[in-house]
Amino acid sequence: MNRTTHPLIAADSPWLAPLAGYSDLPFRLLCREYGCKVACTEMVSAKGLVYGGPGTGNLLDTVPEDSPLVVQLFGSEPEFFEKAMDILLERGFKYFDLNAGCPVKKVTKTGAGSGLHKNLDRLESIIRVMHDKAPGNSGVKFRLGWDGEEENYLEVGKRVEQAGAAWVSFHPRYARQGYAGTANWDALAQLKQAVTVPVIASGDLFTAADAQRCIAETGVDGVMFARGALYAPYVFDEYNTLLRGETPAPQTGEMLAAMISRHAKLIQEHFPGKKALVKMRTIVPRYVRNMPGARILRSQVVACDSWEALSDCVHEFLCHQPEPEDEA
Repeated sequence: MNRTTHPLIAADSPWLAPLAGYSDLPFRLLCREYGCKVACTEMVSAKGLVYGGPGTGNLLDTVPEDSPLVVQLFGSEPEFFEKAMDILLERGFKYFDLNAGCPVKKVTKTGAGSGLHKNLDRLESIIRVMHDKAPGNSGVKFRLGWDGEEENYLEVGKRVEQAGAAWVSFHPRYARQGYAGTANWDALAQLKQAVTVPVIASGDLFTAADAQRCIAETGVDGVMFARGALYAPYVFDEYNTLLRGETPAPQTGEMLAAMISRHAKLIQEHFPGKKALVKMRTIVPRYVRNMPGARILRSQVVACDSWEALSDCVHEFLCHQPEPEDEA
């Protein structure tokens, strides 16, 4: 079997997954500073883009440092993808991905997201449109199938490859599972053997060690961090450190405080106005969720009415955390 490669995909080029509501420009830039090589936008509605709906909002905001950037589109009607691709190409975007994996009901009930697992002819048609518009620079993300009785990921992989997908990213859970249960990494290995295009792993890559182990066990070409990055953007640095054969340094309170300060600065730069502070107040709790006293900090953060107050609150909490102990 003659395998293909792609310049965006390699074991040492970790991706940030498209995270609806989270992978905005400031977060992508933060992850890139920690070693993320490729980032995806939040999923963008092809139909909304064509009609200029308000839902697309800031989803396509970017800067030169935010590169390479993959625009993830969702929808179920090939004709809208054709028009959406024209709009995006005219705006200068180069890389694209089809969302065939989102399990959220309001998406799947329209036949989009993982709902495309129920209509492979339509899924294939959309990929053909995307390939025609951006040959060699379009991929697709999908799941095991709709449920255990409709496991069709191998067929999906083969059909989208034939339709022109340059890569596949695979989250080995069923649509009906959502994010429950355990990702089936054995299926990652099976998909890798079934297709010649690069395969990117997604699902249960919570730590750098998880990602390193996933590549070793499945033979996939690359990894895509989702929840692992959402809770710890520095996972990219830890992963790259492991690839170099080194041991990542344990995170200290000061390091986490610096990360939060940097995220806050990026949000202020790219999301001016009071909404930026409100957004940051929702972000801080996820970075400290497992620390003693996190619940108290959450209530304090919500009450902060200025960036200075937020900074003081975070530093007071994190810089008084006990230092992690070195393992014997």
